[in-house]
Amino acid sequence: MAVTETGVLGEIPEGPRPPMTAGQRLRAILGGSAGNLVEWYDWSTYIFFTVYFASHFFPAGDQTAQLFKAAAVSAVGFLARPLGAWLMGAYADRAGRRAALTLSVAMMCLGSLIIALCPTYTQVGALAPAILLGARILQGLSVGGEYGASATYLSEVAGAKRRGFWSSFQYVTLIAGSLSAQGMVVLLQNVLPEADLKAWGWRIPFFIGAVLAVVVFWIRSGIHESQGFENAKAEGENRGRTMLLFVKHPRETVMVMGLTAGGSLAYYVYTSYMQKFLINTSGFSKAVASEIMLGALFCFMLMQPLFGLLSDRVGRKPLLLFAFAGGMLATWPLMTAIAGTTSAWTAFGLIMVALTFQSGYSAISGLFKAEMFPAHIRALGVALPYAIANSVFGGSAESVALGFKAAGHESRFYLYVSAILAVGLLTVILMPDTRKTSLIKED
Repeated sequence: MAVTETGVLGEIPEGPRPPMTAGQRLRAILGGSAGNLVEWYDWSTYIFFTVYFASHFFPAGDQTAQLFKAAAVSAVGFLARPLGAWLMGAYADRAGRRAALTLSVAMMCLGSLIIALCPTYTQVGALAPAILLGARILQGLSVGGEYGASATYLSEVAGAKRRGFWSSFQYVTLIAGSLSAQGMVVLLQNVLPEADLKAWGWRIPFFIGAVLAVVVFWIRSGIHESQGFENAKAEGENRGRTMLLFVKHPRETVMVMGLTAGGSLAYYVYTSYMQKFLINTSGFSKAVASEIMLGALFCFMLMQPLFGLLSDRVGRKPLLLFAFAGGMLATWPLMTAIAGTTSAWTAFGLIMVALTFQSGYSAISGLFKAEMFPAHIRALGVALPYAIANSVFGGSAESVALGFKAAGHESRFYLYVSAILAVGLLTVILMPDTRKTSLIKED
């Protein structure tokens, strides 16, 4: 307590924090992104192990039909992501980024544990896919909240000079999570006979994910809050109000949706669905397809900081133009070539071409969205429009692709992907370069 200028005893307001040192910034980035890795490991584990557990929950039909039903469950999980984004985004803007990050990883832990323990159709009948669906919805709520909170936190603690580089670690850890899940597939394929992996081994990675989530819960409970949230809190803004997003920031909200539609669809086509495409269309064995994707995801992960650093030099918009124009033009020839090749190295090379274009979007995906919104509405602005478009286009990628294949018109899916990427390209053309117009004022 001290005497203020008015002569009244009161609290002396705290001044702004001193700039973060490189070591402090690195610790904040690592602490904020550790949970992102575990979240996406758990989320991707379902996708990559579907080829082993789909028949336990959907025994009727051939492999395509079983995969389609399991993908439909995953799509419902995607539909839960906007709800999670709305709830957790508003929570992050009101209670803080740290509180939202901690809650999201706790929800993911529970979802993974339920899947690990879930009984099969043979044991409990139709209740088995219902439990699986409930767990996937819980995971969807968690991931929906994770994206906005982590993108906002990392963008706010990154610093203006290297914001593209540091914030790219969101996708480094996102891809690392997917890579870890794919690596778990390869590991278990080499340790367990396929019969055991299909019978019970697929449960192991879900147990591991639940344990890792507990560890990250403890780590995240100790990270510092971002200065962006502290400033918004001190200014007394209406934080996390949903109507503010659509009334005061409609243009930015629509742009996030347009960019997410194409970016998310392409991401899930060339990462998650590609494993099944290599098996179900190209004719590779499960083991070879998994090894191809393991190598591709590893290289994709390494690209992110390089593209993030490039965005600090040339801006965000040039990278987005590269990603959407290149992806739109390359999808048909790349997917056609991958479908027809019998060479694992050729398939790997073709996938890497697609992932190089994708890196222009993914490396700065969370950053350019965060740069569009002021601090008091930032987490919700990043999370909700992203989750809506992601659930519709990214979440349906596998089921739409398998639907076209089941109908005998698989190549039409390639045109569909190109068309959605064209929407993203148009959005990029109309948007400003957020490096120059960024609303993130905290360094």
